[in-house]
Amino acid sequence: MTLNPRLVKESFSVVEPVAGKAAAYFYGRLFAENPHLRGMFPPAMDVQRERLFGALTRIIWSLDSPGGLASYLGQLGRDHRKYGVIAEHYTAVGNALLATIRRFAAEVWTPEIEAAWIAAYTAAANLMIESAAADEGVSPAWWLAEVVDHERRTEDIAVLTLRPGQRLPYLAGQYVNVQTARWPRVWRTFSIANAPRPDNTIRLHVRGVPGGWVSTTLVRHTRIGDTVMLGPPMGTMIPEDEGGRDLLCVAGGTGLAPIKAIVEHVIASGRRPHIHLLFGARTGAELYDLPDLIRLESSFPWLRVLPVVSCQPSWDGMRGYLPEVTRRFHTWTDHDVYVCGPAAMVNETVRRLQADGVPPARIHRDVVHAER
Repeated sequence: MTLNPRLVKESFSVVEPVAGKAAAYFYGRLFAENPHLRGMFPPAMDVQRERLFGALTRIIWSLDSPGGLASYLGQLGRDHRKYGVIAEHYTAVGNALLATIRRFAAEVWTPEIEAAWIAAYTAAANLMIESAAADEGVSPAWWLAEVVDHERRTEDIAVLTLRPGQRLPYLAGQYVNVQTARWPRVWRTFSIANAPRPDNTIRLHVRGVPGGWVSTTLVRHTRIGDTVMLGPPMGTMIPEDEGGRDLLCVAGGTGLAPIKAIVEHVIASGRRPHIHLLFGARTGAELYDLPDLIRLESSFPWLRVLPVVSCQPSWDGMRGYLPEVTRRFHTWTDHDVYVCGPAAMVNETVRRLQADGVPPARIHRDVVHAER
């Protein structure tokens, strides 16, 4: 069966405006036809529905880029192992997905579109199944990790240091799913805030958000000696070791975590590019990791850390919003760019950089979601 990305994209564009309703229908259909699968999911499904359409959107709009799509699907397949997903489950998901798209894209539905969806889902599912199978016996489905340090940097931000019981292989810029004993089956993603270390420890920067089950638990109710579960590392915002260009790094809030890991990796690589790191927050008190960044800057003369505050008129330093602040400097067209933070900040920063002539291929981005 031949892939037809155009037909898949065109029909999905009809579903996107009603993504919330479609996701609710999908899970209702899935659980009605396969009630034994309900226990694999968290009690509250709001975040799960958002994740479903986030992943589906990324897959569909990447159908024309098979290399990057294969990497992403491979990570998803390995990550699904922590839920207990097996090959048979993909058939149930595929049936529910096809029924959902058929219902919500009924106005444009044709046998050709149905065939295109079947071909696309079959190819994606096979990649995920193969990646999961290849990972069995090589890596665990999940890791137990001990909390060896817990620092409350602000009222709602904590920096946690974890030591996995087994080696956790990851790349700078990646993230992990985390589950706490307080909320079984509820997984939330957090970026790893350091480059790989010889002692296998990792750091997480966590902002507790109102209603955030896992984030609030990690900030307010987690202590040294506690244990959490980690899924396999994921994410594609990783540094390019072969690149000889200077770097612009833009971090908003706890979006600093993967940016800091990338900076540490570049420093450890022995390369000496000039690195501009713009670290933004609403107030100076929320620049929670600034002392450590200053220490890093003092040990690496090619790094320049620029703290930026947006909502504190008394701040004695650079003020403004990060997307606008990037334009106060010389052109960044010859730089590799890494951007992470709230979605609105990331999107506007990327838009302005592209308008200023930075090639899209040199811009690497990640978004901090509300429950990270």
